[in-house]
Amino acid sequence: MDTEQEELVRRAQAGDHEVFIQLLKNLERRMYSVAKSIVRNDEDGADAMQETVLKAYKSLPVLKDVAFFNTWIFRILINECNMILRRRERVVVVPEPPERIHSSSPPEKDMDLHNAISRLEEISRTIVTLHYYQGLTLQEIAGLLELSEGAVKTRLHRARRTLHQYLTEPAERKMNG
Repeated sequence: MDTEQEELVRRAQAGDHEVFIQLLKNLERRMYSVAKSIVRNDEDGADAMQETVLKAYKSLPVLKDVAFFNTWIFRILINECNMILRRRERVVVVPEPPERIHSSSPPEKDMDLHNAISRLEEISRTIVTLHYYQGLTLQEIAGLLELSEGAVKTRLHRARRTLHQYLTEPAERKMNG
């Protein structure tokens, strides 16, 4: 983070509400993109954003290192998204088909992939989403999730292997059945 942004964060911590809004405006698109790629719909993405802004505003005075403002706010956002997903798991609903993201494969393949990703454990699902749908590097993900880069690599490798199993299981059953 540059010293200009660090100064803005300090001013926001001191109670300058307009500066806090400016800081969030600068991150708004990236935050929404991350939220939507995790929760996969506009309403839940907006809810995650709203909760993130509220929690960040309330907790801003206790942020110790202003240089980590972006990491801190994205960590809050990811936690909010995961809470929404946990609440959603408790409710049985018929999901809407996810929007196609950067794919030239048929819609059924995208649906299978999104369903497979949604079956991953929370941390692996988050890592896959941040890496493949948001284009974050392993180092950036490690910083956001407070994990070592090696742990992120390991989880990503295991997630890919699990996804491969999820995606090939039905085809094998169809061919043998």
